[in-house]
Amino acid sequence: MSVDSEAANLPIEAPVPEKAEHPFRRFVSQYCHSPVAIVGLVVLVAIILVALLAPWISPQNPYDLGQIDVMDARLAPGETDFTGEKVYMLGTDDQGRDMVSAIFYGLRISLTVGVISGLIALSIGAAIGLLAAFYGGRIDAFIMRIVDLQLSFPAILIALMLLAALGRGVDKTMIALVAVQWAYYARTVRATALVERQKEYISAATCLGLGRARIIFRHMLPNVVAPLIVVGAVQTASAISLEATLSFLGIGLPVTEPSLGLLIANGFEYMLTGKYWISVFPGLALLVTIVSINLVGDQLRDVLNPRLSR
Repeated sequence: MSVDSEAANLPIEAPVPEKAEHPFRRFVSQYCHSPVAIVGLVVLVAIILVALLAPWISPQNPYDLGQIDVMDARLAPGETDFTGEKVYMLGTDDQGRDMVSAIFYGLRISLTVGVISGLIALSIGAAIGLLAAFYGGRIDAFIMRIVDLQLSFPAILIALMLLAALGRGVDKTMIALVAVQWAYYARTVRATALVERQKEYISAATCLGLGRARIIFRHMLPNVVAPLIVVGAVQTASAISLEATLSFLGIGLPVTEPSLGLLIANGFEYMLTGKYWISVFPGLALLVTIVSINLVGDQLRDVLNPRLSR
């Protein structure tokens, strides 16, 4: 018997399929390729933890009148109080509040307003964008004309007009931020959903007689989540920045619940007198927060859509 015939009689072993990498592990491995993104994520997690734990880790409650003293007003960083017992690492503001504690509490309020308003705007915008893409025709044209009209105006102008009519308050500021942001989500979702609308699985679901609501939110929505995550990260940073601007102008949050923007405004009048720390340190906290969110959002964009990677 020849060697070829013997080889032909040998059993053929099926190739062992490679074990698919878990999506979460693949996502983490791709995300960790960027040291800058890792730094941004670590900083952002630290900021979130500081905001959540502010009542427990702050040296004082800066809004408890029993814990502050006007005798400690405008102390420079590193100075002690009038009794010589307490050291203020970042100084105090014009009311004698510890700047470290004020920044921790300000981060808590800024992140809460930005994240909650972003989630509400994302939900409204995603639903409107999906409906426009699925139904098309006059419904799509009508919705997109409204979106185009809103996006043609500066976001801060719309927020200013709404707050001028509604007044100051946390809830009113959130309403203004939602009204400003929903159009960005609607346009993003609509653009992605239009591509999904033409795919075969949507046609198959329609032929099977599935309800429109089930097709839209059960089948189309999961396929537009990736761009929503990226836009959500960017818009959250934009919402925090816009809220700080509104509070700095004196029409955003009330003085009883100051955010980083209001803390910056409190020390603005003392800048020319050399008491820079009242505005500079909250401003740095706001800058670091926005930059870290943008770094995380940029890396999420690259991971979720490698074609857009730099």
